Amino acid sequence: MQLKHSVIGGLVLALCAGVAAAQDIKIAHVYDKTGPLEAYAKQSSIGFAMGLEYATGGKMELLGRKIVVIEKDTQSKPDVGKAQLAAAYGDDKVDIAVGPVNSGVALAMLPVAEEYKKVLLVEPAVADSITGDKWNRYIFRTARNSTQDAVAGAATLKGDVTVATLAQDYAFGRDGIKAFKEALAKANPKAKIIHEEYAPAATSDFTAPAQRIFEVLKDKPGRKVLAIIWAGPHPMVKIMEMKPERYGIELAPGGNILPVMKTWKDYAGVEGAIYYYYGFPKNKMNDWLVKEHEKRYGQPPDFFTAGGFAAATAVVEGIKKAGSADTEKLIAAMEGMSFDTPKGKMTFRKEDHQAMQNMFHFRIKKAQKGEWDLLELVREIPASEMPVPIQNKR
Repeated sequence: MQLKHSVIGGLVLALCAGVAAAQDIKIAHVYDKTGPLEAYAKQSSIGFAMGLEYATGGKMELLGRKIVVIEKDTQSKPDVGKAQLAAAYGDDKVDIAVGPVNSGVALAMLPVAEEYKKVLLVEPAVADSITGDKWNRYIFRTARNSTQDAVAGAATLKGDVTVATLAQDYAFGRDGIKAFKEALAKANPKAKIIHEEYAPAATSDFTAPAQRIFEVLKDKPGRKVLAIIWAGPHPMVKIMEMKPERYGIELAPGGNILPVMKTWKDYAGVEGAIYYYYGFPKNKMNDWLVKEHEKRYGQPPDFFTAGGFAAATAVVEGIKKAGSADTEKLIAAMEGMSFDTPKGKMTFRKEDHQAMQNMFHFRIKKAQKGEWDLLELVREIPASEMPVPIQNKR
């Protein structure tokens, strides 16, 4: 009799534990903890954690339920990312997933979200095809896409200008150049792109591609620009060491993380477009992020920190609006939803769930007052000025 009561008691305790566990809101952060984009991933992780802290008032609870974050490492490998997301949905029973960093990994993960009928919030992978022809209804993205980068970059190139491009030879680079060509044609009909150069993602010696670009541009009349779209260790310094200015060639880099842009200090006056720089947005959320990040990590928040933070605020706002972590209720709540982020307000477009957002036109400062005092704001480019086409076919 005592054994029977013990068994029943054990079953009751197990059942209660199961009910308690089921009450947790489980979020998988499936991202590139190791691999070539590890520096970006670390920022994304810090930003996501700080965003959840801010959005929940430090309680890490939502709708009376505890928030549990389960981290998974994609290693920047598409097959690993795909398997890790399947494990998060299938084994860990997460309610929603966030990530990854690498666009190729993200593309491999999209069908998994559709298979398991669970939301994947893409942050910070950029390739247009993620919310384009590879998109499905379970995919949302807080990260900017290649076209948003491109339209913002095109807005910085005015007048009669001849352009060559340099990008990495994978989804991020090729999608980026395709979008840049289309955006520049609309923004500045006087601009001409006359050469596209693609290099392997891990390229460290840029002598050959740079020389080909110089040869194409050097005898062209008027303004000559090399536009660079690159993730990871950036080629700008190495190309500048080859003295493109002797041919009258300017460089137009996209924004990057602070440790990279710190190496650009000697190139005052160079302009480009950026997703986020800590000193540009003026809002309460960014003020908190900058102050707390400097207190905890000894430097300002960076490019991908803001992105991780935005993903967290989107998740919290979506679940609050839905009143549930149920997938269909989340989708209904998040479509068309506006939410605050450190860089300003974002809105998920109903048609493809891409977050529409402002971008920033920057110039490298001449008078830099400190280690991280790098950029000055030329202009905030509002989302309303960026006609990002709907590219999905569904």
